[in-house]
Amino acid sequence: MSAELQTPQKYRGLSAKRLTGTHALLRALIRLDRLRLPLWVLGIGAMSFYVANAVQAIVSDERELVQMASIFADPVGRLMTGPAFGMDEPTFARFYAAGYVLFIYLLTALMSIFTVVRHTRAEEQAGRAELLRANVLGRHASLTAALLLVMLANLLAAGLVLAGALSGGFPLPGSILVAGSGAAVGFFFAAAAAVAAQLTESSRSASALAGGILGASYLIRMVGDLGAPGGTALSWFSPLGWSQQTAPYVEDQWWPLILPLLFGGMGLVLAFALNSRRDLGAGLLPPRAGSARAPAWLSTALGISAHTLLGMLRGWGAALILSGALFGSYAQTMVETAADLPEQFRRVFTGESVMLGFLAYISIFLAILVAAAGVSGVRLLRGEELSGRAELMLSAPLSRTRWLCAHVLVLLTGLSLILILLGLATATAAAMVLEEESGARFRDVALASLHQAPAVLAVLGIVVAAFGWAPRLVGVLGWSLIGYAAFMTNFGRLLELPEILHRFNIFGYLAQYPVEPVEWAPVVLLSGLGVLGIILGLTGWRHRQINRN
Repeated sequence: MSAELQTPQKYRGLSAKRLTGTHALLRALIRLDRLRLPLWVLGIGAMSFYVANAVQAIVSDERELVQMASIFADPVGRLMTGPAFGMDEPTFARFYAAGYVLFIYLLTALMSIFTVVRHTRAEEQAGRAELLRANVLGRHASLTAALLLVMLANLLAAGLVLAGALSGGFPLPGSILVAGSGAAVGFFFAAAAAVAAQLTESSRSASALAGGILGASYLIRMVGDLGAPGGTALSWFSPLGWSQQTAPYVEDQWWPLILPLLFGGMGLVLAFALNSRRDLGAGLLPPRAGSARAPAWLSTALGISAHTLLGMLRGWGAALILSGALFGSYAQTMVETAADLPEQFRRVFTGESVMLGFLAYISIFLAILVAAAGVSGVRLLRGEELSGRAELMLSAPLSRTRWLCAHVLVLLTGLSLILILLGLATATAAAMVLEEESGARFRDVALASLHQAPAVLAVLGIVVAAFGWAPRLVGVLGWSLIGYAAFMTNFGRLLELPEILHRFNIFGYLAQYPVEPVEWAPVVLLSGLGVLGIILGLTGWRHRQINRN
């Protein structure tokens, strides 16, 4: 093959030679993602369709709509969902845009990040990109095909979001703006993932870097929108905030979308330029130099497992503990505004005390994110297997059972520690702002987080079972469980969904302590489900072929 396609060259743009084979590779990627990507797209469209119609089904008159709109206009509501444009004069369309489109944008961003990283950096890490490049394939073909696939998925998702909004009878200009804003968010984060794939050497690092940009965008938006209805100057520093500042159905501003398109375009130019300047399989950020001599604990199965999972657990733990402290600091605000909150709040914050209901809800919501950390951990094990590192470890005097048991034990220890620290952080922040009974509330809130441990264990057990018997389903099954639990916890009661749908929410079985007393039957049931799943996963791992796709 020519040197043009084999070695780093000075960037000269997207010449035809550098794009050789893009069309054929794009068709291969479409076939490869024929199940995964349609599920993403249909899920995003289904969310838009359901919310646009469900809100109108449960609200009977204008007075109730005004009451529900105050949920999003409140500082806590703005913290969670956005700047609350139009909530002073709410309509169904404005209610839909203020309360729910942010989650559509988040799903679109995640779809873009995961797809770009999977078809660029992950392919290089697995060695498949090198095999393809041994044929007639241009330097930029893989990156271009991945980006074209993501753009196609974003356009399809935007079309379904538009159809969902129009099905609710919402105005056409605002509906087009909502759909276009989602596509703009997907475009920006696809570019961010493309740049991350050039900078790092592993798909895990690339996903973490792009995901960190998404997390920072959400955090900046939270603080910016908290300051005032409509957002503050800080809201404009968030890519998520750019799309929300379009104010659909209120001001219908198109010009904020120039920002994600402009910076996304700059990111794509940078990604292609970096792709021209690096070796295949290498990242431009040098890996951190390790110690010249390995510590003694790395010679054990537990030591290797901790080394593999510790970075991921630290990242999730720091973000969750910070979020817990932030949410806990709003306990006194809930006390002061409890009398003015609409009745619909009590569908989410159960119990007579709105403040305690809020803290119980936060404990469940954050526990779902702790379970998400567990899913990420099991996906790391799958990555260790596919990269060949697990097979290399098992060539030593180390059994399969000990290898998986060590990783699961580290995951269980890490997730338990996160739950404890998360409860302490939330309880400490709440006790610092509460004017009465702060000591009792500290104990209740701290125990509320630990009370969610059986549900976290159940999710981990199910995902470990999938790792043992159907490893290809680890990511799909794990993130489906997390997404479904998050949606039902946040919107299930508010949208008055059928009771049968709540039964599939693992986090819906436990009592909402401290509002409700602990019920031990669900604790035992979920703990047993988690333990059984881990045992099944160990059994499957012992008998199946390693590196099985």
